[in-house]
Amino acid sequence: MPKIIDPRAPRSPSTILALGALGVVFGDIGTSPLYAFSQIFAGTNAIPVIHARVLGALSMIFWTLTLIVSMKYVLIVMRADNQGEGGVMALATLASSSLKKLKAGSFLMLLGVIGAALFYGDGMITPAISVLSAVEGLSLVAPSLTKFVIPISLLILITLFAVQKFGTSRVGIVFGPIMFLWFIIIGILGAISLAQTPEVLKSISPIYAISFFQGDPTLAFLSLASVVLCVTGAEALYADMGQFGRFPIRLSWFAVAAPALYLNYLGQGALVLRDPTAVTNSFYLLVPHSCQIPMILFATIATVIASQAVISGAFSMTHQAIRLGYLPRMTITHTSANEGGQIYVPAVNWMLMFSVIGIILGFQHSVALASAYGIAVTGTFVITSLLVAVLARQKWQAPLWIVIPVSLIFLIIDSSFFIANLTKFDHGGWFPLAIAALLATAMLIWQWGRKRLASQMATSEISLENFHELVASEKITKVPNTAVYLTFESGIPLALSQRISLMHVFDETTVIIRLHTADVPRVDPQQRLTVRSGVVIDVDVHYGFMERPSATDIMKILQQTHPQIIPEECLYIFFDARVTTSGAHPFRELPAQLFAFLQRNSSAPQRYFDLPPEQVIEFSSLVRF
Repeated sequence: MPKIIDPRAPRSPSTILALGALGVVFGDIGTSPLYAFSQIFAGTNAIPVIHARVLGALSMIFWTLTLIVSMKYVLIVMRADNQGEGGVMALATLASSSLKKLKAGSFLMLLGVIGAALFYGDGMITPAISVLSAVEGLSLVAPSLTKFVIPISLLILITLFAVQKFGTSRVGIVFGPIMFLWFIIIGILGAISLAQTPEVLKSISPIYAISFFQGDPTLAFLSLASVVLCVTGAEALYADMGQFGRFPIRLSWFAVAAPALYLNYLGQGALVLRDPTAVTNSFYLLVPHSCQIPMILFATIATVIASQAVISGAFSMTHQAIRLGYLPRMTITHTSANEGGQIYVPAVNWMLMFSVIGIILGFQHSVALASAYGIAVTGTFVITSLLVAVLARQKWQAPLWIVIPVSLIFLIIDSSFFIANLTKFDHGGWFPLAIAALLATAMLIWQWGRKRLASQMATSEISLENFHELVASEKITKVPNTAVYLTFESGIPLALSQRISLMHVFDETTVIIRLHTADVPRVDPQQRLTVRSGVVIDVDVHYGFMERPSATDIMKILQQTHPQIIPEECLYIFFDARVTTSGAHPFRELPAQLFAFLQRNSSAPQRYFDLPPEQVIEFSSLVRF
């Protein structure tokens, strides 16, 4: 077993990472006051704007933030880091590895795949609703500018996706101070309003939320579909843990983000108690009239930053899924020499951009988007709670008398939000579910196809004994080259047997690199390689699921003990089995056709391993499923 890198080893200073976390991790949840409170009184299941209901809504927001974000995610779920990495895929891997039963572990990984797909589904909505809600403030101060809301929103978001290639660290350095100022301002605005109506502080007591449920249980339950908007970005918070680390995120939340959010929501509630008509846009009406235009501009900047949390989380989730075998190869760029989790995935970036553009053009208004948001993310909440419960019992060895009641509390809360949000299915809630279903299907089919292809190709493999006989044959010419064969399988690589049997040559220095993905994010480079020398140089290479294999780096390490290897002159030889179908039964062959489509569009090996094209040879064949 390779040695695991300690993710808690000193990296960048915690204060700098905490500031970056404000910009990347908490931008989403930090801008939810723009729309969350007003949506409770104007959404699909609007509640009446009366004194008791305003206090009840505030109480639900306060305890939702406290229970779901502070207690569940920041204090409990973030303990479930897979060697520093977060996200539902990393959590599922950690939970499944803690079980001895293979079927149970496979079921947990299935939950992880579904959770990841749901994360993507609502992740497409989050940037659109955040930016639209801010830019729509123009309609408040200048109704004639309403027609420019969508074009401005699209321009802002396209620019945001265009700068992703510069990396999370650079984006965080720019965004962090801006979001710090944002939290200070919204906290001050809330505190000023709160000072005018201190009575609103009573809503901190859960009695007001309980009274709401007792007085009108149906409406109170349905209003959870809007209350959930106050925790947009909670799952992205966990997925982004690998970008900044546990402590900086906790520091940012408890020291800056949480106090500011509490103050602002209480301030909005205080304003609505004084003037019930302010509920139409309670966030901007907290702002003095003369400052509203600057605040709209600032809020627009903040919502651009808010979108970063989901984008970064999507990059991390995609990388994990690729390394775990649930998505095809994609080009991945590491954007920081110090923080291994900071990556950029171009294909995901552009897919998200075009999806967000389509969503804005389709839904047109933030109110419509708010109606679509919630089902997918609350489904992820439920899955996360289930996985953490398994982990707490199996890996942390927590006693049942703690695991059962705590897990039940969170599952009841999460399930309530999920069921309440199902009422929004006809109002757009179907959209993120449809996206999640497509992505989950693609991930499961990719894993199925990989296993089936490996099983079929195993029949074409030659035994070690036959390989030695083939090499020793007089018909085979030895050439003074260094040939490198990269494979994820055991046995003799098909590319090697094809080169010998078809070209009748065997390279004097033949290297087989067997790539193994550990169920941890990173492994110690000093423990990465296991080398066996003989007729061939057989190398086992271990990478974590957050690392990208580098064939050239491996060859440079081997050169230290095998001086005949010159990395710049190596030939990298691959075998590529392409799937085809007969077409006789299109419906039954649909999974195989989808796998073939994904395979055709996966990143070429030379691009994925960052190899010079002139040093690559590829053998290929068609395999019928």
